[in-house]
Amino acid sequence: MTWRRVDGVLLLDKPVGMSSNAALQKARRLFQAEKGGHMGTLDPFASGLLPLCFGEATKFSRFVLDADKTYRATLQLGVTTTTGDPEGDVVETRETTQVNRSAVENALVHFHGVQQQIPPRHAALKYQGRAYYEYARAGIEIPREARTIEIHALRLINFAPPVLVIDAHVSKGTYIRTLAEDIGAVLGCGAHLTALRRLQSGAFSMASAHTLESLETASDAERMACLLPTETLIQSLPRADLVSAAASRFRQGQRLALRDVEALSVPDQAVYAVYTAPFPKGVSAKPTGVCSPQGEWGAHFLGVAEVRKGALRPLRLVV
Repeated sequence: MTWRRVDGVLLLDKPVGMSSNAALQKARRLFQAEKGGHMGTLDPFASGLLPLCFGEATKFSRFVLDADKTYRATLQLGVTTTTGDPEGDVVETRETTQVNRSAVENALVHFHGVQQQIPPRHAALKYQGRAYYEYARAGIEIPREARTIEIHALRLINFAPPVLVIDAHVSKGTYIRTLAEDIGAVLGCGAHLTALRRLQSGAFSMASAHTLESLETASDAERMACLLPTETLIQSLPRADLVSAAASRFRQGQRLALRDVEALSVPDQAVYAVYTAPFPKGVSAKPTGVCSPQGEWGAHFLGVAEVRKGALRPLRLVV
């Protein structure tokens, strides 16, 4: 296979039974992309939105990794497992006849807001250089520090005992497996996660996602049309526009005095999406540059920068 430079973002609908890395590599081969990465791992038993970045987009993936996410989670009440999901062994089975819809709704309200969550034993987090799940598989207990998370919303989708389906809008770092176990504990019967589907990640949703099957049957041109531009990863950032001379210096990695930056009036430590200044209004001729997302001719995405000590300092540049 001949690899090529491909830049952009693909919203993939990852299937059940495939790891996030396997899904990435299959998509990468379809696009013949020489460089790629995924943004936010999904376990093999989970499905749904997996944003992939190719080429220059890999430089800006962290702006999606930190985003809130929404999941549709299916829980089986009355059964707990070693991993909190269907991949583990059953630990305990309990009665669920005492659990009604009202009790479920009250339990969900209990979890709204900012709180501390202890990561699961089978997490990929590291302790003394090794992943949690390595210790768990070896039967070794390690200290697992609670982390601050926020659950923005929990919505009951369906309750057909012993199966419970909810939508969870959560902050980064939230483990839905742990949330399922904690809901089961509040209900007094235990629970584990049997299915998980990611519906949303930041500004991205399943409405724009593509399956591997549809990409396989598409032509190369059709596949390339599925890619979103790199700057969609930083659309939540405020924008700074540079005049041509300043833009040239910025491309070379030089820091700029704020007087060279248009439309910049916020405090130090702010992070910006940096563009060339839009082509002036009233100019009839359209230059041969790239059109910005706002439709301004001459505007072109240059990278991301921070304002610090009175200067605009490049953090990531687009080649």
